Order: sequence, then structure tokens, then C-alpha cells
Amino acid sequence: MELRQLRYFVTVAEELHFGRAAAQEHIVQSALSQQIQRLERELGVRLLERSTHHVALTVAGAAFLVEARQILAHVDRAVAIARNTGSAVPALRVGIIDASYDSMPQILQEAQAHRPGLVVHQIEAGVPEQYRLLADGRLDVGIGRAALAPPHIASQVFRHDPLGVLLPREHRFAELDAVPVGDLAREPLLLAEEAQAPEFNQFTIEMCRAAGFTPTVYAGTVESIRAAADLVAQGRCLYCVPSSCVSALPGTLWRPLTEPASYYPWSVLWRADDDSDHVTTIVTCARTLSARLGWLTTPDRFTPD
Repeated sequence: MELRQLRYFVTVAEELHFGRAAAQEHIVQSALSQQIQRLERELGVRLLERSTHHVALTVAGAAFLVEARQILAHVDRAVAIARNTGSAVPALRVGIIDASYDSMPQILQEAQAHRPGLVVHQIEAGVPEQYRLLADGRLDVGIGRAALAPPHIASQVFRHDPLGVLLPREHRFAELDAVPVGDLAREPLLLAEEAQAPEFNQFTIEMCRAAGFTPTVYAGTVESIRAAADLVAQGRCLYCVPSSCVSALPGTLWRPLTEPASYYPWSVLWRADDDSDHVTTIVTCARTLSARLGWLTTPDRFTPD
């Protein structure tokens, strides 16, 4: 069995189309098909069910795909470690949820002040995708609410971020200094795309239920804070959002939520078995910055873990 066969199989399994997979791997389709057939012969099992217009994973193929991805991830990680070991410039792959949030940029600035040679590659991804990238070795550090983290992901809460509501400038809440959570019961609330941010949607719904109501959910969803701000500015809905991104959202107003005050828990995320220097640096800098800025000092609050 060859590594290229594993990569070919994973590409076909993800595309479920030999033509697209061949184009992605830069080989002709017939050669790709031959390599998959050779792999199946060597394993003694059929991995794919295929016809002229259909490709699907068999039960054995689905199980093999999980392990093949892990093998390739470990190989890629080993190559990266070997290359970085001989380099004077360390590289760090960091997950961010949305460029509008300011927590991770501040942490990275702190880290680069301590390690001026640190090179950072930022990858924008929702928290579920960050978990997958961390597990596959394609990400070193992530950020998000850790409530739904799998066992192999370690986390460290570093910020309880005041939650507020984003609203149009002409909205009746605009004259208030703060908005009681219960007053949101009569408003359509926008949620994030569920596949991208289930942990944030869960937090918003839990907060509303704790205040005694189930929110009226706006029919559409968004994949970015700026897209949410556009809908809010049009007067279509309101959107609950932490204070850490409001400076990046012109054209709308933000008011903190109260009765009870609500705080969104941000955590640094990393692989539990990764004790590398650059990961330790980020976790340490998050703790240091949190202590200096008082990010975990909050009054009585709604902050489910």
C-alpha cells in the first residue's frame, strides 16, 4: 500500500466523483481508477460502489476513510515538524471564527511580542471545523466556546465576553443603555449557520430560556458577523453578539444585555497531546492577557460553560 493510494482514495471519497477527484490530483481518471482498484485488491475489500453515474462508499470504505485521513494527517504533520525543526522561523496555524472578533488578534500580538520570529497562519473556520482541523493536525490552536469539544481537544477559558444585542439605529431599544433579555421575546432573533456555530446558537437559546421564553428565530441564517449586521441594519431582525466584535460593525447599534447580564465564554483550543512550545506560548499569553485586562472578572452573570 502506498501513501499516494491513500490520498487518491480520500480525494475520491470526499468528492464522490472520479472526474473531479482526478482533476484535483492532477492525474488522468483512468490512472486514478486503477490505483483505487489496486488498493482494493491489496486490502481484499471493496471500498467504493461505483457505476457510470454514481459513486458511494461501502461500509468498509467509510471505516477505512476515517483511518486513512488520520494516517495522512500524521504524515503531513511529521513532514511539517521536520521542515520546521530545521528552520529558524517557527510557524503557527491558528483558527479564528470571524475576522471581526478581537480576542485572538490580541493574543497573537502578545505572543509575537514575546517571540518576535513567530510566523502565524490564520485559518477562518467555525468551531466544529476547527475541531476537525485540530484532530487532523492541520491546525495548532483554535478559539471558541468549548462546551461541545470532543475528548481529544483541550481548552482553557480566558474571556467572559459581555453579550449584547445588535439592532438598527431607529429601533425602540436604541434609547436604552441596556436591554433586558426578556424584552427579546417579542423580537425575531437571527442565529448563525447551525453547521458553523452550533455552540453560539445553543448559548443564545439557553440564555433566552433561562429568561423564561423560547426565542422567535428569524427564518434566514448567516455565516459571518458582517452579513448579520447587514440584515440587522435593514430592520429584519436582531442579533445577539459579544462585545469583542462591535467596533467592526458600522451602521448598527449594540446594547449590552441585562437581567441577567450575559457573558460568552471564549476558550483557547488545542490537541490534548500537543505540548509544543508554540502552543504553550499561545495558552500562556491568553492567560496573561486575560489577567491583565480582567477578562474573567465579571459580576453575577449567565455564563454556561
